[in-house]
Amino acid sequence: MVDVLSQNEIDALLAALSSGEMDAEELKKEDTQKKVRAYDFKRATRFSKDHIRSLTRIHENFARYLTTYFSAQLRTFVQINVVQVEQLPYDEFIRSIPKMTILNIFEAEPLEGRMVMEVHPNVGFAMLDRLLGGAGAAPTKIGSLTEIETIIMEKIFSRAFESLQEAWKTVIDLQPRLEALETNPQFMQIVSPNETIALISLSTKIGDTTGMINLCIPHVVLEPIMPRLAVHQWFASQKKSRAPEEQEALERRVNKAKLPVIAELGSSWISVSEFLNLQVGDVLALHKATDEGLEVKVGDKVKFIASPGTVRDKMAIQIHEIVSEEVEEIHDE
Repeated sequence: MVDVLSQNEIDALLAALSSGEMDAEELKKEDTQKKVRAYDFKRATRFSKDHIRSLTRIHENFARYLTTYFSAQLRTFVQINVVQVEQLPYDEFIRSIPKMTILNIFEAEPLEGRMVMEVHPNVGFAMLDRLLGGAGAAPTKIGSLTEIETIIMEKIFSRAFESLQEAWKTVIDLQPRLEALETNPQFMQIVSPNETIALISLSTKIGDTTGMINLCIPHVVLEPIMPRLAVHQWFASQKKSRAPEEQEALERRVNKAKLPVIAELGSSWISVSEFLNLQVGDVLALHKATDEGLEVKVGDKVKFIASPGTVRDKMAIQIHEIVSEEVEEIHDE
């Protein structure tokens, strides 16, 4: 940050220059000297601001999907938001989490390497309490998980990774898979201590219980797709064309859609008083000659010209002309 001199400091500086106490040439030399900035190699900057912004957008979507999923599973109020996305050494992340926590170690093909979703015990045990019929309160004392509790946790978090797959779909089609669930950070070593990681922190509220969910993604895992995390590349991927399978599925659904088809015999105009005086046996003259074909409308557009008739004691029409787009436009005018 640049220091701003007060008026008294400026006056004192000018007075010192005038009296010869300070040399202007020496001041110029000081300005031309190269500024040295300390660089900590243990905290190497591997993610640019563009990468951080892209990771933030992706995991904001992840937070929304996760909120919907947990709300449906726990049947209670759930709110999840991205608080911060930062880069730091893996060792610093391990030292920042509780000694007893819930660590979901997972892989996501085609990316190589392991990642971690750390769930604060308050949040994890509140989920467990809710799934087992409780109110979803955090425990006063946190102990180790039993085998049954571990299985329940693995099931709910395995399906939570489907939300991660959906959030990353704009960048890469991931196949996340839970590998193991640990409770002691000391038994988890997915990368070297000095490896830079992206840490995505999600504030989580379940009922009245609050806590954090942290997503730890090592730089070495994301390195092959780093160019895709550039902002211009990320937005360009939003406009990609549909896959052939998606296109075919869409065509099949459109082909099965039902549309109203109306064969219009003709039309006429009458006054309100004539309408009120209509009786059985009255005849209305239509604005159409008997030798003219019937207009067949699909929706509100005239698409065919047909002749009336019957088929197996039912009224029917026989199409003998297809109305082209040009003719239809002239007809509408």
